[in-house]
Amino acid sequence: MAERSNLDHAATTPIVPSAMSAWVEAATHWANPSSPHAEGRAARAMLEKARGQVLAAYGFVGECLFTSGATEAIAIVCARAQAKRRFVLSTEHEAVLRAGGDATRIGVQEDGAIDLASLEAALAESPERALVAVQWGNNETGILQPIAEVAARVREGGHLLLVDAAQMPVGWDDAHLPQLHADFISVSGHKRGGPIGIGALLVRDLSALLPSGGQERGYRGGTENVPGAVAFAAALRSPEDLPYMAELRETLDAGIADAGGERVGEAAERRTPLIAAYRMPGVAATTQLIRFDLAGFAVSAGAACSSGSMRPSHVLAQMGIDAQAAGEVIRVSFGRETGKNDIARFLAAWRGIAGDLAVPAASGDVVE
Repeated sequence: MAERSNLDHAATTPIVPSAMSAWVEAATHWANPSSPHAEGRAARAMLEKARGQVLAAYGFVGECLFTSGATEAIAIVCARAQAKRRFVLSTEHEAVLRAGGDATRIGVQEDGAIDLASLEAALAESPERALVAVQWGNNETGILQPIAEVAARVREGGHLLLVDAAQMPVGWDDAHLPQLHADFISVSGHKRGGPIGIGALLVRDLSALLPSGGQERGYRGGTENVPGAVAFAAALRSPEDLPYMAELRETLDAGIADAGGERVGEAAERRTPLIAAYRMPGVAATTQLIRFDLAGFAVSAGAACSSGSMRPSHVLAQMGIDAQAAGEVIRVSFGRETGKNDIARFLAAWRGIAGDLAVPAASGDVVE
């Protein structure tokens, strides 16, 4: 069997040992953290300690509400933010587009960055307070949005900013860190080496959010997932070598370009070190996924939640990439255990697949 390399960390990343140990230890404390007895109070203490650790890891001043993941955090804000209108970036994750309902969509430029002029125009037409949702690092392309510039425009009109930071670690693109600028931030445990089923909503001021009763300061019902919260906090304390991963991504960028491939968002000024999207001209993404899987690589075609159905990517379409080219794009994403050997092996596999199947992009043919 071929050696396996996980290059699909954007879908989910393996739980780190420290998080696994923390989860197992916390799971031995069986009590409901809302119970008044000694065991319940002990569980509550563990939960509150984890809450503080998550806030500290993200450097956020405000509240941390634990959720089942970033999707639920987004849904809470979109449903209950104290704002009359909703604006969402057109390349947002499907979770935001669904939760936003009939929200006005703000376009992007060909490099994937938000069209700030369109945002300004939309906000100028909204005298009432609005919620603006912008993803920090795109889950399909890795392109980063200028959060500081977006926030300045949002704040000027007295509006609220939600940033989906599920795909991003702390400490990259420092001037644009959401924790410095956003009113709400959605984060995910399993994208950062924690377990599936835990996430958080970071809230600058709870008065900007309508409560619903129940647990989590009255903003989310249901017994809290204490082991998940403790494991999430532990995962955030496990470092991610971001400069090293950026170096790996740059090596992959250069190697794929040399092999005749194309990187999506060539002109993008800011990119996450963890995610990139590449086109193999003339070879359908479905074919690539099969060939790479047989060669020992886990990669994907866009978001995991939609790649199973292979729906056309709305992200690539919004960037002006035609359907044929978009159908030839795969996503590669890195994690803590990704190494130089993984990249070297992947590039060798890319060259082999492209050599067997690729045709000049101008021919218009797509190998199925």
